[in-house]
Amino acid sequence: MKLDILREMNRERAARRAVILVTDTVDGTQRLVREAEAAADPLAAELGARFRSGKSGIVEADGRSLFLTVQVPPPRLVVIGAVHISQALAPMAQATDLDVTIIDPRTAFATPERFPNVALLPLWPDDALAQLPALDRYTAVAALTHDPKIDDPALIAALKAECFYVGALGSRKTHGRRVERLTAAGLTEERIARIAAPIGLDIGAVSPAEIAVSVLAQVIAALRQDRRRAPA
Repeated sequence: MKLDILREMNRERAARRAVILVTDTVDGTQRLVREAEAAADPLAAELGARFRSGKSGIVEADGRSLFLTVQVPPPRLVVIGAVHISQALAPMAQATDLDVTIIDPRTAFATPERFPNVALLPLWPDDALAQLPALDRYTAVAALTHDPKIDDPALIAALKAECFYVGALGSRKTHGRRVERLTAAGLTEERIARIAAPIGLDIGAVSPAEIAVSVLAQVIAALRQDRRRAPA
């Protein structure tokens, strides 16, 4: 691999931007395709499938054998609210290789003692998200505080960033009021409809741990659904 291509791949990795390195297996020529550029590429359909799957592999195109090296950001979960559900959710999510961050400006809740070995930002969402790599479609956001002042800014940011999963705690009545607020904030009906609310799969969960299981299952389902057309 040429040094300039390696440097570019490293820059894209650091910025959490997905790329595919296309290598001709006969003559060794290489080119880098960024996800934002894939739709205009001659290999658009194949590249799109590979970006969804995250899997590298060989494809045939115009009589040539090409190896596609896929580099996508690791999936992550940003949890809004240092609550009891979050305490159960964080270690389970980490066990599934999700990179977890907890955000909550309420310093009485957002403490290392309650969240050991978890990235914790005791800040308001706007300030916390400004310190993190930008939200993207490889990010899940779960809003769990039940406080519009904390949850809404994070939900707006997540929906605008097209995160692969956006969920929010609260009853259908609570979500109805949330929809009104987000609509007033300028979000479209289509975008708001992406929110999983009430959050989590309907498994009859009662305790914080059970709700955490339902949330994580829903996050994983959304993550894998996005890759359901992965090439074999």
